[in-house]
Amino acid sequence: MKKLGIIAMAFALLLGMSQCKKENTSASNDEVVKVPITLNVSGNSGSRVAVTPETGVVTFENGDLIHVVSNGVYVGTMTYNGTVFSGEITEPTEGQKLQFYFLGNKAPEFNADNTECSVVISDQTEYLPVISYAPSRENYQIGKTDYNATLLNKCALVKFDVTTASEAATCIVGMNNKVTVIFATNEFAYDMDGEGIITLAAGNGEKWGILLPQDEVNHTNAYSNDGTFSGSCATIPEIEENDYLINGIAIAIGLPGGAIDGLFTVNANGNQVYFSQGNLQYQASTNTWRFADNQWDFVGGTGTEFGANHIGNVEGSTNNSISPTYDGWIDLFGWGSSGYNHGAVCYQPWSTSTNSSDYYAYGADNNNLYDGNGQADWGYNAISNGGNQENSGWRTLTQTEWEYVFNTRSTSSGIRYAKAQVNNVNGVILIPDDWSSYTYSLNNTNNSEADFSSNILTALQWSTLEQAGAVFLPAAGERYGTWFYGDGSYGEYWSASCFDGYQYYRYAYTLHFSSDLFSNFYSRCNGFSVRLVRSCQ
Repeated sequence: MKKLGIIAMAFALLLGMSQCKKENTSASNDEVVKVPITLNVSGNSGSRVAVTPETGVVTFENGDLIHVVSNGVYVGTMTYNGTVFSGEITEPTEGQKLQFYFLGNKAPEFNADNTECSVVISDQTEYLPVISYAPSRENYQIGKTDYNATLLNKCALVKFDVTTASEAATCIVGMNNKVTVIFATNEFAYDMDGEGIITLAAGNGEKWGILLPQDEVNHTNAYSNDGTFSGSCATIPEIEENDYLINGIAIAIGLPGGAIDGLFTVNANGNQVYFSQGNLQYQASTNTWRFADNQWDFVGGTGTEFGANHIGNVEGSTNNSISPTYDGWIDLFGWGSSGYNHGAVCYQPWSTSTNSSDYYAYGADNNNLYDGNGQADWGYNAISNGGNQENSGWRTLTQTEWEYVFNTRSTSSGIRYAKAQVNNVNGVILIPDDWSSYTYSLNNTNNSEADFSSNILTALQWSTLEQAGAVFLPAAGERYGTWFYGDGSYGEYWSASCFDGYQYYRYAYTLHFSSDLFSNFYSRCNGFSVRLVRSCQ
């Protein structure tokens, strides 16, 4: 890594003090004595706060703040007026150096005794919040007016190359964005396991950011600040104080928020979709929709078929407790129970009627979820971790699209799906169109009669497949009224298509898979899983 030189990323500061003598009258022990202080900035043009990427030079603008510390305690702040920094501070301790902190104009949070502060530098959309520090070269003496200091950087200047489909700012997850300054030792304490978010300026192309020291970060997530798209950031190398990284770290944001980075062709016209990051879940008490955190997550319930509990891996939740006020999560829904009053008798996600005619989309037995105004489809909702915008493009696959994904589409590997057990959960793996056979070796592929034990993967092994775009559909069972059964044995996933056979007019098409077969239509009153998709165009 190339280091920024002191000349390039340092401030040469001349400190001048005027009329710093104490008043002739004695002050009581409890009286705080204030003295004026002026800090002249040598060689500065007085232009706006900015980092010039080519050189790393930092310049000031009116209103910039420098915080002053003496003897390990914060004593005041100086403000830039275009020529000098000036302010009134609590009189420093005589015979000790003054400490100067430029904290990127972010408001620090001081502890109770003003011996340390914390600064967050997440928002970098308008300017780059440089963090720097310097002690005065000379000790403070009453009556002495001239002091010198050189501010040295405690952060790094880093270039990013952003490709995004959004006009919003770009957010990078997993970054150190907080520093704690301990005045007694002038120590800058960094969280080396950063979980913060850095927000860069909007748009495509070259973007610069200020990063705090941290360890190397692999597979960093990124997303657009409006939540509509997500993506990934190339490996961010180890960051040290005063680093200057000019090679450009790639950020690609083209995914809808909440999507898996794999493309799946769904028809003969070549249209492709992204799958959501997990099955759809709903919390009635807050009216919140979300995608499961992990692809293998499912809620489960209290089993009646086997006389035993079959609780899923979403802690504290069960589909048996479905109700309008339930504060847990559910993930098995009657057909078209999106929560919008689109004409069905049972349109709420907590509906438990076992009469299939109560679930007619838009009030008619021959309507599909995508007919009418589209509100019968669960994807019409604002999904909290899927962009959180209503009618943003999420939808349920049709019957013919499910069939095309499993049985017809061409893939570079020749593999479309495989039965598997992922992190101890049975289900089906869907392989994206551009999958490389070298990514992971799967057994009994494209075989509907294979057993789930054909491929047994740990969570760590699964991460390799998921990063390559693979989708996992857990065998999450089904609900009938408030009865639950079948988890681990089979999966039932709704399509957007009604079944229009005469004697089965109350049915709808599904994706059904068990350990040895596939089939595809069931009564609309059943509670089945929902996995949404979104077009890549």
